[in-house]
Order: sequence, then C-alpha cells, then structure tokens
Amino acid sequence: MKPINVGLIGFGTVGEGVAGMLTERPELLARRLGFPLVLKKVADIDLTRSRGLRLEKGLLTSRNQDILDDPEISIVVEVIGGTAEARNLVLAAIDRGKHVVTANKALLALYGNEIFAAAAENNVEVAFEASVCGGIPIILALRQGLAANRIQEMLGILNGTANYILTQMTERSSSFGQALKEAQAKGYAEADPTLDVEGIDAAHKLAILTALAYGTRINFDAVNVEGISALEPIDLQFAKEFGYTLKLLAISRNDGGALEARVHPTLIPRDHMLANVSGAMNAVYVTGDAVGPILLYGQGAGMMPTASAVVSDILDLARNLSLGIRRRLPPLGSEKALETDRPIKPMEEVVTNYYIRFAALDRPGVLSQISGILGQHNISIAAVIQKGREVKGAVPIVMITHEAKEANVRRALTEIDGLSVVSPPAIMYRIEDPHLHAAQI
Repeated sequence: MKPINVGLIGFGTVGEGVAGMLTERPELLARRLGFPLVLKKVADIDLTRSRGLRLEKGLLTSRNQDILDDPEISIVVEVIGGTAEARNLVLAAIDRGKHVVTANKALLALYGNEIFAAAAENNVEVAFEASVCGGIPIILALRQGLAANRIQEMLGILNGTANYILTQMTERSSSFGQALKEAQAKGYAEADPTLDVEGIDAAHKLAILTALAYGTRINFDAVNVEGISALEPIDLQFAKEFGYTLKLLAISRNDGGALEARVHPTLIPRDHMLANVSGAMNAVYVTGDAVGPILLYGQGAGMMPTASAVVSDILDLARNLSLGIRRRLPPLGSEKALETDRPIKPMEEVVTNYYIRFAALDRPGVLSQISGILGQHNISIAAVIQKGREVKGAVPIVMITHEAKEANVRRALTEIDGLSVVSPPAIMYRIEDPHLHAAQI
C-alpha cells in the first residue's frame, strides 16, 4: 500500500503537536494502519519562530496554496483557528476533493452546516474530534459508541479556563479577578479571556454536541449563553452550605419536544460526578435511554491532548482511503441531520430549580413579602438561609426553589427588586439536582 500524504495548515501550538506526532512516531502509526502516513507539507505565516520541533528542510511553506494544489495530498488538517480564513481554506480543500480534519469548534458552530453540505456534494469527509473537549473522544462516542441510544441529556464542563477559575473561587474563596489572574499566569487563560469566561467557547462546543446527539442541524444562535465574570465568592459559599458546587455547565436535553441547549453558571449537588471535576479538566456526562449515565473525563485542551484527537481523525480517514471507502459515517451521525431543524426551547420556557439571593433590610415581614410575590408567580420555596452578615448594608436572604418556569422567575424577581426593602438586583442561578425533582413527586 502506497503512503497517504497529509498537509498541515497551521504550525502553532496544536499544529506543532500534530506535526510532532506524525514525524516522531511513523513506525507506530504505520504499524496500526498497515501502510505509511506521511506529513508532506506544513504551511504557516511565521516560518522563523523557534519551536520545539525541527522539520526537514522543504517541509515548511508560507503558502497554503502549496497544500491545496498538491494532488498527492489527500488529507488537509486545519488548525489555524478563527473562522473567516479557516472557512475559506476548508471549503477550498473540499472543492479540490481533499478530506479535512479540523480542531476548530467556532468554525463548525458557525459554518458547520455549510461545510458538511459541501463535503457531501464533493464526496469527501470532514473529521472534527478535536473540536470538542480536546483529547476526550466525545464525538466518537456520540457518533458511534452511543448510536443505538436515544440521548436524553448531556451535562458538560466544556471549558477548562472557566473551570479552573471556579475551582479557585470555591476552594480558596478567591475573587473572580484574582482567580483569572492566576489562570493567566499559569497559561490557562488568554490575555483576552472573553470567549472562555463568558461561556461562548462552551456554547460553540455545545452547539456541535447537540446536533450530534439529536440528529439536527447545528444551531449556535439558539444556544442561551451566560458567563461567570459577574460571580461573587459569597454565592459559591452559600452554594456549599446548601450542599452544592457551582460550575459553568453546558446543558443539552431532549424532553420529547423542543430541545434545551444552554450554557450558564449552575449549582449541582456535591455528590454528582461533575462536581469533582476540578482545575482545568473537562468532562461530559451523557445519559442514554439504553446505556444510562456515563462520564467522559480528561484534558480538554493543550498541545498534546488536542493533537492526539487530530491524529486519531487522520488515522480514521487514512483507513477509509486505503479501503476505497468514502463517507461511511455522516459527520453529524445521521444522513438526515442536515435536513432536520429541531427547535431549541427559548430560555423563558425552561423549567428548573433556582438559587436566588436577595439583599434585604433586616425588618419583620420582609421574608413574607418576598415569598408572597414568589407564590403569586407559582414559585415555591424548598429551602431558605437568612443570616445577619451585612452585604452592602443589607442582610442576605438566600432561597432554593422547587421547579419553576424561567419566565415566572424573571417576572417575580423584577417585582421583588421594586420593593423598598430590597436592594436590587436579586442574584439568580439555576440548579440541576435530580434529588429536588424527586422530592416534589
């Protein structure tokens, strides 16, 4: 069997890891494939920067076109990041009949439907395991390992930067700013951390996972997104007193109607498997109707975990090429996915439990006023903590509610914020706790 040639576009952190794996372990890869896999060309705009990997002379080029126009290159790997240029490169490779591997979650969240349709038209494949959770094989699990299941829900810690910050805030009572600075010092957070801390990166990934799990087109715009930058340590402390840990959770759920797809700070019980996912680690908790709940856990970013997933995709495509097989498995796991638009429930329609903190004057009757308004909006209280510590001259009242509709909670909080005895705004976070659900039945 003749070698299969690979072209790599992007020689940054992930690109360096991919190039290293392809050039430093050729015997291992050839033994597993049964034929050689050759990195023929690497394109990058910066050919002078010192890297930890030395490539043979002639392997590097500053022209992406050298890879796109080479008829001997069958697989193009895109690891440049961003969306506009990456989209053009991926579509150009597909138009030339080349298979594509990408680690670019933003690209797929925004343009995945277009890219997958182009791949179908040109009878080529697009592989993207590294786009979600780095080295954790969640794409493989959803497309193949759990294919016989109806996926009921997914709960994910999909961003290591946010999880590291929340771990520091929980364990050391650090402020958000302090924890962010530490994350940046350790290399877990970018100089501009917006995509990570505001939940956008996790939402990109959740949009892809939701499409895979439920056989529908990718719909990033419908994912509700809230970040962690406004979190205060006091809420993590109260969460702990109620028996919860606060995580930036990506939630996707199928209740038989519209899907749920949302990213926001969430309280989960301390005995939940996701509660102990600390530091910069990622995890996805998936429940299938046949298999039950499973947890996939590991490093969600970094040079080698991400490179591991990229090279896994390269090997998979190379095997298909060697056997003359194309498009054995549709990118979203179903032939009909790109023709299916499953609606995503507006956040106002979501029903869940809530953590609410009010700053109220320490006067008789205040608690009854608040609970009265909640009751008028069909919100019942499961637990309350009221303490004498002062927060901006007021006493904190913290409540856990039974299940309630988001729209009702928002209307109630707007009304409560208008009371003269309350210092607005009320703080609200959602809770994912099956124990609370069971207590209501």
